[in-house]
Amino acid sequence: MADKLYDSIPSLDLDHFVNGTPEQKDAFVEALGEAYNNIGFVAIKNHGLTDQLQNNLYASIKKFFDLPDAVKQQYENPALSGQRGYIGKGKEHAKGRQTGDLKEFFHIGQVKKDPHTTYPDNIWVEEVPELKQYGKEIYTTLENTGRKMLQAIALYLRLDSNYFEDKVHCGNSILRPIHYFPIENPEEIPEDAVRAAEHGDINLITLLMGASADGLQVLRKDGKWIAITALPNQIIVNVGDMLERLTNNRLKSTIHRVVNPPKALMKTSRYSIPFFMHPRAEMSLSCLNGCITEENPKQYDDVTAGEFLDQRLKEIGLK
Repeated sequence: MADKLYDSIPSLDLDHFVNGTPEQKDAFVEALGEAYNNIGFVAIKNHGLTDQLQNNLYASIKKFFDLPDAVKQQYENPALSGQRGYIGKGKEHAKGRQTGDLKEFFHIGQVKKDPHTTYPDNIWVEEVPELKQYGKEIYTTLENTGRKMLQAIALYLRLDSNYFEDKVHCGNSILRPIHYFPIENPEEIPEDAVRAAEHGDINLITLLMGASADGLQVLRKDGKWIAITALPNQIIVNVGDMLERLTNNRLKSTIHRVVNPPKALMKTSRYSIPFFMHPRAEMSLSCLNGCITEENPKQYDDVTAGEFLDQRLKEIGLK
């Protein structure tokens, strides 16, 4: 497939895949595959989230991040390598960097019980009890949306539509409310500090609820950064490193970043809530046979999702 340069990311309607005619379903799969071959990002409508539920979660996470640092730190457990609860300001950095990102965040993990998985318990906030209800509802909704997206991806890869089902059932996914905190004295932060330095996501796919301010950019194949924006009724869904690895670079985990705002807006907050869809730890990320060709020989060693995650957590400073 010839490289295509987008000025903005493609918009698709998930309802065409879930409830559409066979022609609509096929068109969705092909358009998704083309976008993921080239830019790695799409905007999706009819994703299952209501405005009310999103507003409720945003209100509850703002309430949490407004708490004093000393209170928030009570919900931080260093033994969990940042996989549950609060992760403090500047703790995470992009792979290959040492300067921490200008953010703090909170992690909600798998909300369903499965006797065959051993995830740490979620950490809930006594001061914001509603965070538990809204966090669990959005986690479940985005997990279901992610399963539908993976069904379309499987069909594009000429696999059975249910290829990913058992691999993501009660998977190790993370819902991450992020607060890019105000910078009161910009001259006091490291010169190279940014809200989120350029990186690829670790997981299979990421589903991102609309952020509260501009700043997200994606690196196009020709080296140009383009702004990512979604309409109010859309979420962004992008390819992560695990899926790129599984497909032997056929689907692209595109580098992206969150840039600092203009100086006049440095004292304002930015919030966003990505859902990082991870498989179960035992899933093999060995390159799919159908993605290995003479022109594109196997690019990666065999590894499980759990091993890959462990390696990445060390590289980004959480472990």
